[in-house]
Amino acid sequence: MKILGIESSCDETAASVIADDNGRICVLSNIIASQIKEHTLYGGVVPEIAARSHVEKIDIVIKEALSKAGVSLDEIDGIAATSGPGLIGGVMVGLLSAKALCVGTGLPLLAVNHLEGHALSPRLSEKVDFPYLLLLVSGGHCQILKVEDVGQYQRLGTTIDDALGECFDKVAKILGLGYPGGPLVEAAAKFGDEKRFELPRPLIGRAGCDFSFAGLKTAVLRLVEKLCENGEKLKTQDINDICASFQNTITKVLINRLANAFAMSGLKSADCRLVLAGGVAANQFIREKLIEYCTQNSWQFFAPEMRFCGDNGAMIALVGLEKLKIGDIAPIDIAPRPRWPLDQNSDPIAIKNGWGKKGAKS
Repeated sequence: MKILGIESSCDETAASVIADDNGRICVLSNIIASQIKEHTLYGGVVPEIAARSHVEKIDIVIKEALSKAGVSLDEIDGIAATSGPGLIGGVMVGLLSAKALCVGTGLPLLAVNHLEGHALSPRLSEKVDFPYLLLLVSGGHCQILKVEDVGQYQRLGTTIDDALGECFDKVAKILGLGYPGGPLVEAAAKFGDEKRFELPRPLIGRAGCDFSFAGLKTAVLRLVEKLCENGEKLKTQDINDICASFQNTITKVLINRLANAFAMSGLKSADCRLVLAGGVAANQFIREKLIEYCTQNSWQFFAPEMRFCGDNGAMIALVGLEKLKIGDIAPIDIAPRPRWPLDQNSDPIAIKNGWGKKGAKS
């Protein structure tokens, strides 16, 4: 069984072909066209530029994915596409492309929740048993979910303001490091002293497992202003130390929230599995600290391969494969969704800064 997956929810135009070989997932191709150059000038993703770029690249990326996989559309069993959540212009491009291919070939359309792609992404390369706790951290999302099975998710906590990846980008912008911020902050932190600056740890020690990063971002800004109050410029070592302190603080917050989440989840000790997914999962410092914490508590730790941390078509194809197995075929007139929570029963949280913020779109 072979599935073509299409992803276009933010600033990567991606397509992939995967195959199910008697239960073993084979990623036959995984093509990603990044838009970093288009958005670097603005220090963040510009929705209209992203949508136009998807239009220009989508056909090329799909064709390349099929070519590299060595298959034609006649050999594909279904077409999966991100249907939300995400920047609506981008979601529309990918979903309409998938619809066009389905109309032309008669193949089933598989509408995929982008977050579910991240939730299952470690299963592209290794067996991860259900249930498990999912820490989903990216530029647009930050939440903890209990994953019972494919399609069965319970949200335990989420961000009440900014997503973690967005916070990394904003800190990088404050420090003049550039865009995208996550890898740049991580690189600088390797040469810094994580104990030099004491930064606030939002919500740490409180009940529940929600997140808040807006205050931490502001604290970094105030620290930079203080260091530069006499007209001095930030020294390279100052930047490195701020990045290291910021990254260390973030990790302590994540561990505190996860401890509460495990207690809330009802998971037994034998089922204590943590999955780290999303773009921020590529951060090696965070990975190592979470692995260390899981080892101390005899929990299993899983994370996708580095190539599957960011947005990609393979994770969308994987969810599509699961949907095809159970006959969950989408109608051809299904609408794209800018917001689409994995936990359909979760109540909307009170967002401090309004629903337009990236961190609240899920």
